[in-house]
Amino acid sequence: MSKVCFEGVMAALPTPLEDNGEIKVKTVKKLIDHLLDEGLYGFYVTGATGEGACLSAKKREVMVNAAIEANAGRGKMIIHIGSIDPYEAMELTRQATKAGADGVSAVPPNYMFEYDADEICEYYTRLAGETDLPLLMYATQKTVALDVNGIIERLLAVPNIIGAKDTRANYYKMWQLKQLNGGDVNVINGPDETLICGLMMGADGGIGSTYNVMPRWFSELYKAFRAGKIDEAREIQTKINYGIEALLRLGRGNTVRSVKAALTLQGYDMGPAVYPAGHCSADEMKYIKKELKKVGVL
Repeated sequence: MSKVCFEGVMAALPTPLEDNGEIKVKTVKKLIDHLLDEGLYGFYVTGATGEGACLSAKKREVMVNAAIEANAGRGKMIIHIGSIDPYEAMELTRQATKAGADGVSAVPPNYMFEYDADEICEYYTRLAGETDLPLLMYATQKTVALDVNGIIERLLAVPNIIGAKDTRANYYKMWQLKQLNGGDVNVINGPDETLICGLMMGADGGIGSTYNVMPRWFSELYKAFRAGKIDEAREIQTKINYGIEALLRLGRGNTVRSVKAALTLQGYDMGPAVYPAGHCSADEMKYIKKELKKVGVL
């Protein structure tokens, strides 16, 4: 059986929150319906964009259940189950499996400490043993000191470990990753601003936060690329990048805050980023609206 379980463009779903930190379940349903209608293939839930590391295990479970129920089998659901507490990560893996997820993913163990390749391989192997779902490693900029490709090559021997969500933005390393296991490895591009680069290097799809704000453009880029319309795909990436630049200038450096603000302006009641980040001010919202209109996002 192929390890390429996930393809296409998927939103790293933000978690809509009340001011008291509770999940806005109705907003989850409304947002998922919209993103699927705009052509996205699925969702990555409780990752960095979903602020999973800042939420309690119980709130993560509420968000996961709400997202899977709202999705109703229409798109693929990958649940990020990484946690500072490795035993909590195992429990979250079991919860995601029970809830009906299509796959799970996790950052390497606690970033506050350094682990060697053997320890990291043992950790992912143990996580994989908690589920029969496919598992994606999450290769981030914080893992660049590690031989991530070497670790993944070892982990591919585990039947349900399938590859990685790769946000390292090193496309030679991504190309090398895609050569492992005779090419039978699931590679998902991370950086939104270079989706086309990831696809050129063999990525099977992409996951990102700004996909929530510009879903149709990302869907059109992916379809154009797969149809061999490279010039068209590059033009769409350029349009997307103007939107990304606008979002990066907003929200006081907190991308989740700016994504939530943009979605709120699009009609989705997202609430604040996790405390203490809070809401954008009225003046900031006015500025965000003007900037996003300027680049065609609103």
